[in-house]
Amino acid sequence: MQASTKKEQFSGCLIGQCLGDALGFVVEGYPPSTCQKYVKDTLRSGSTGIVGRGPFPFGQYTDDSQLARELIQSYVACERFDPQDYAGRIAAIFAEGRIVGRGRATDIAARRLIRKVSWEEAGTPPPSAGNGSAMRAAPIGLFFFDEPQQLIRAAYDQGRITHQDRRCSAGAIAIAGAVALTLRGKPIQTMPFLSQLGVWAGTIEESVASAIRQLAEWVALPPNRAVNFISRVGLAPGYADEWQGISPFVTPSVLWSLYSFLKTPNNYWETICTAIAVGGDVDTTAAMAGAISGAYLGHEAIPSKLAHRLTDQKTWCFDDLVRLAHRCYEIKVRN
Repeated sequence: MQASTKKEQFSGCLIGQCLGDALGFVVEGYPPSTCQKYVKDTLRSGSTGIVGRGPFPFGQYTDDSQLARELIQSYVACERFDPQDYAGRIAAIFAEGRIVGRGRATDIAARRLIRKVSWEEAGTPPPSAGNGSAMRAAPIGLFFFDEPQQLIRAAYDQGRITHQDRRCSAGAIAIAGAVALTLRGKPIQTMPFLSQLGVWAGTIEESVASAIRQLAEWVALPPNRAVNFISRVGLAPGYADEWQGISPFVTPSVLWSLYSFLKTPNNYWETICTAIAVGGDVDTTAAMAGAISGAYLGHEAIPSKLAHRLTDQKTWCFDDLVRLAHRCYEIKVRN
């Protein structure tokens, strides 16, 4: 391992994801105008934490982070990445009704897993290309940040448990790869960062790699202009997207998460605000952006009062998550 990598970066990745997810969950699916107002009047005014969503109090995180947490639990239990064990955990959390905000493709795959379909065959086939495999991929970057080939293989395998479209696997590689690069102890430089992610994602799907490379042009734009390009990447001409803002389609949601981080790599809070203000599938974009930012900055850079309110239906709260992430770090150090 790199000597500069710290266990607080491992916990920062998980806490950063869960808090971004919880903050975005409040306005998930809402249009840009509502999300912009939420960022201005709630997140930036200091009123964060007053409201949750539906029956859930503030701090509840969703399937994005539940499944990322299950991935770390699998790694800790097996002391390696084991796709069969992880698939069993996905099946269990769905079968027990513990999942919050389930995605359609992941739900379909989980039902197949529950029926004992092999993890290699359970994934929803193309053209279904949602962000369900990318949203939970950040921990792969923790496990294999110094082993690029293993990172690519593991991100691909964990993704195809639920999504067989290669765009989904490439998106998962991009998110895991972004976490890996933040752990290397070097300042973030946009062009080399995106170039490396493009190389890794391109081993699976060139269309996603090309979009990642193109993102270098859009990072210089303000969010209200960048979203006009990023939200349409990979969509067929004339396609009528029912989502306002960033949809759950894997390519734009991964790109927006990377954009949000690269705009303010040294400021977790601003990264989350950027991820959410655009509208759409903002629990997922904020979860992915938050995982990358938290891995880069460590959990000390994440607002402590809000982080301590994290919960998954009164379980897996802040201290539990930190302990799990630190246990992952210890196993990585030992191996």
